[in-house]
Amino acid sequence: MAVFTGAGVAIVTPFNADESINYDKLDELIDYHCENGTDSIIICGTTGESATMTEEEHMECVKFAIDRAKGSIPVIAGTGSNCTKTAVDMSKEAAQYGADGLLLVTPYYNKATQAGLIAHYTAVAKEAKAPIIMYSVASRTGCNIEPATVAELVKNVDNIVGVKEASGNISQVAKIMSLTDGNIDLYSGNDDQIVPLLSLGAKGVISVLSNVAPKETHDICERFFAGDVAGSAALQLKAIPLCEKLFCEVNPIPVKKAMKLMGMDCGPLRMPLTELTPAHTQELARAMTDFGIKLA
Repeated sequence: MAVFTGAGVAIVTPFNADESINYDKLDELIDYHCENGTDSIIICGTTGESATMTEEEHMECVKFAIDRAKGSIPVIAGTGSNCTKTAVDMSKEAAQYGADGLLLVTPYYNKATQAGLIAHYTAVAKEAKAPIIMYSVASRTGCNIEPATVAELVKNVDNIVGVKEASGNISQVAKIMSLTDGNIDLYSGNDDQIVPLLSLGAKGVISVLSNVAPKETHDICERFFAGDVAGSAALQLKAIPLCEKLFCEVNPIPVKKAMKLMGMDCGPLRMPLTELTPAHTQELARAMTDFGIKLA
């Protein structure tokens, strides 16, 4: 059984003015997603600014989300690192807290060969007793998980169950599904490709869009699964302009601004991220209004 099906939110991390984690606001956000149809919380991923958290902050945030959401909505903890030992330690800790799954990005900066990726993910899976979803996003890490590598890991390591595919390469996704005979929990890592990946057998999406349009993102998946492919595709196409503006600058700069425009201020970004430019803010606000999102 998949950790979740449908739309999981790659949730932002709200900060106070002093850049400490705002747990009161995170509590509100978890309620917001539970009330609006989100199918899973993915905590401390790219959108959650995990790259600028200390390991202590990271794990405190993971534990808070798991404790807060327990029994209401599955929580997947981002526990990837470019250091295998760090990934092992964080993954073991998140599993002990009761994470429903773990999301592990490919090693960044030092990167890895395909043999290195197999060794890395196998080492984490051996120690962390929770379902593992690999995260392939070479545009940010410089390291792609090749389809044959995905297939080898999913077939040979019991608790490696899936992949978040953010390569944007539909041919690569199709090859993954072919080599695994569809026996993999595949999630789109791109909000503009939800329906194409669902058509190839994906279980859903790990979504930035869900931060500002949780119900609509859930409905894209729900309609597809219910057999209303045309309705699902129509929602997907309607969301394209907003998806584009949510990535007009590097994620999560635009989505945090979008939430502020909705009256859900999640505080500052941690440097080296900076505030969205005024010109992009105007374009983002227009795309949100056109999609039907009410601004504060």
